[in-house]
Amino acid sequence: VQLQASGGGFVQPGGSLRLSCAAFGETSGGYAMGWFRQVPGKEREFVASIAWNGGVKDYADSVKYRFAISRSNTANTVYLQMNSLEPDDTAVYLCAAGQYATRRREAFDYWGQGTQVTVSS
Repeated sequence: VQLQASGGGFVQPGGSLRLSCAAFGETSGGYAMGWFRQVPGKEREFVASIAWNGGVKDYADSVKYRFAISRSNTANTVYLQMNSLEPDDTAVYLCAAGQYATRRREAFDYWGQGTQVTVSS
């Protein structure tokens, strides 16, 4: 499975962005998907996850009520709608696929290359 993230960019505080992560290859297994983010010098941080059928979603406390994860299995794509962005949201955002929707990055088997999000005035 190959993952390709897109949609990052530069936005002012309070703005919005929508990230996409397209999956290619053997996707028939129905993978759970996750979004993580990383800042240089810090550990990769859980952002959100969604079960293979979209029935279970989980968010980090820092993004809850601001971010929304969703997926389209027909399009093999997972989305992260990010609203009310703050400077602390600045990071490289990476999508991942695995068997279970979890906060543990070690549980995800496949990773995309990441897309940069910069929030600044």
